[in-house]
Amino acid sequence: MTTTRFAPSPTGYIHIGNLRTALMNYLIARKAGGSFILRIDDTDPERSKEEYVDAIKQDLEWLGLTWDRVERQSERLDQYADAADKLREIGRFYEAFETPVELDLKRKKQLNMGKPPVYDRAALNLSDAEKGALRAERGSGVWRFKLDHERIEWNDGVLGDISIDAASVSDPVLIRGDGQVLYTIASVVDDTEMGVTNVVRGSDHVTNTATQIQIIKALGGTPPEFAHHSLLTGPQGEALSKRLGTLALRDLREQGVQPMALLSLMARLGSSDPVELRAEMAELIDGFDINRFGAAPTKFDVQDLFPLTARYLQAQPVEAVKDRLDAVGVPADSQEAFWAVAKENITTLADLEGWWVLCRDGAEPLVADEDKDFIAQAMALLPEGPYDTESWGKWTAAVKEATGRKGKGLFMPLRKAVTGMERGPDMSALLSLMQVVRARG
Repeated sequence: MTTTRFAPSPTGYIHIGNLRTALMNYLIARKAGGSFILRIDDTDPERSKEEYVDAIKQDLEWLGLTWDRVERQSERLDQYADAADKLREIGRFYEAFETPVELDLKRKKQLNMGKPPVYDRAALNLSDAEKGALRAERGSGVWRFKLDHERIEWNDGVLGDISIDAASVSDPVLIRGDGQVLYTIASVVDDTEMGVTNVVRGSDHVTNTATQIQIIKALGGTPPEFAHHSLLTGPQGEALSKRLGTLALRDLREQGVQPMALLSLMARLGSSDPVELRAEMAELIDGFDINRFGAAPTKFDVQDLFPLTARYLQAQPVEAVKDRLDAVGVPADSQEAFWAVAKENITTLADLEGWWVLCRDGAEPLVADEDKDFIAQAMALLPEGPYDTESWGKWTAAVKEATGRKGKGLFMPLRKAVTGMERGPDMSALLSLMQVVRARG
């Protein structure tokens, strides 16, 4: 069975880059009728916060990315310890004691000699006595996985055939000196034991993947199929920072972005297929193909989400927004007519309140000096409300006959006087909803 996972660290809120990874893994699992695991990477007790675990779940639920089960890496420490013991038994795990300063000096020396800055495996030459002395002096060392110096190859779902010389990569640290288990081994153990068949993540993980393939095989597992999607940039190609508040999903939600607008963009962005607004998750699932995504950095502009949101809302029936209309104060018997007018003139649901205030209270008239006499004459011809869909046509016909004005010279000053705006909905429909026309006075 196809099984994928999304493994966020609960050290902050989900941002747009996280979403791309989560969505791709979700769509692959759902298209294959498989399983999607939410795996919380909370092995760092200092930085992991329960409030972020809750926030991650809330954001995924808002988007409709439902998971089949939740796993917590903090509850699987025994499994990671067992894997570490197995690596020690087969001679693929060794303790190293260099300080960060010593490692930095080694890297600088290698670079000056024109060599790649790869860990030199000096720790492998330490005697038991030397290790004991270093532990007494510095405390426990880090544990490194000993790579086989051979080419590591796989066919990547996005990047194609990948081949990395393991000799060009440092033996990865899997356990820190303080005992904290790092992502590299925790992910390997989890992917193997949970039967993960497909892993989609950012292209910044390619080197991690190479080392993890060797670790998986050393532990007797079978590597999943890997795909590394491109990294997102800003609209001008600039780097995106996950700390920018506008790129956190909860901030986008507060700005009124609709889930299907966001998902429709992210399910196609960076692929050879055009972005198309979809109304249902099933459409995204059916149309998803990881192989159609490219390796080049992908430009993301948050402003692209708002036209998609507007189009999504335009297609919604009044029942879908009833709660929002109730909150704004639109009477039940006016909601259908109001929504028919407002939905064509909003970007997000937050815009509804302004339109209802206009309908309920009227607007400050916008009258040019040269139109003052005309507007005064026109307003004298406007009958008392309530108005219906015929009122605008009857009124403008009467004003035309009385003043001789026609076309734009007739309609634009009247629109501005009634609504305080130069543009907006069809006036026949809007006037029928307006309860007060302050410009008359």
